[in-house]
Formats: sequence, structure tokens, C-alpha cells
Amino acid sequence: MSEQTQHYVLKLIPSRPTFVMDMTEEERAIMQAHVVYWTKLMDKGIVVVFGPVFDPAGAYGLSVVEVSHEDEVIEIMKGDPAAAINTFEYYPMKAVKPARI
Repeated sequence: MSEQTQHYVLKLIPSRPTFVMDMTEEERAIMQAHVVYWTKLMDKGIVVVFGPVFDPAGAYGLSVVEVSHEDEVIEIMKGDPAAAINTFEYYPMKAVKPARI
């Protein structure tokens, strides 16, 4: 990505606090498709990191993306299969990255 990119942190909020422990087979299939979706975005260089956060108050998903415009973040969230059963929050981030040589 170029110098003109922006970073955003995305939080995937499960539909219920116990989601990670008691998801149905249908929900599990959606979440497997979610992992495939985010892995493809990572392979394209859009996603810096993603994965579950095992917060004792309730697990959630977290990712950092590198995009040219905020509209891309919205499209990423809309395209995620997990959006059908969960919600997102997202925030701009001032990312600190290693210098490229």
C-alpha cells in the first residue's frame, strides 16, 4: 500500500456474549466463511492482522486494515459473511509501522 493509505481498527461484536462457546452449526459455517474472507483480504495486503480476542468479558474479533478511503472499510464490512449474524464497529487508527528499507 502507498504512503496515502489510512489504517482502521475493526471490532466484530458477536450477537451474544456466549457466541464463541455455543454457536450453532449454521453460525459456525458462517464464521468459517468469515475466516476465508479475511484471509483473502490479508493475502491482498489489505488486512494487517485479524483474529479473535479472548476478553474475559466476552470474546470479539479484531482487525487492522490498510485502505485508501473509509468507504473501503464499509465495503469490507458489508462483504463479510459474518455481518449477517454479528455487528461491527470501526475507528481510524494512527498506525506506527516499521520503516521500509
